[in-house]
Amino acid sequence: MITDRWQKSSYCQEGDACVHISTEPDGVHLTDTDSDSGPARTVVTVTPAAFAALLGHLKSL
Repeated sequence: MITDRWQKSSYCQEGDACVHISTEPDGVHLTDTDSDSGPARTVVTVTPAAFAALLGHLKSL
């Protein structure tokens, strides 16, 4: 399922809550942290199309 290939959001600063993303053949995985301790245990998996729609919506705000 999920590997250790997490990428931290470029908007995250040290000590902030951060969004992490990992793309795998089974979908796009999203998680967050409350510190720089690494990805949390709760992971949301979406299709690439759903993730693209989310990004499109966020960019329009």
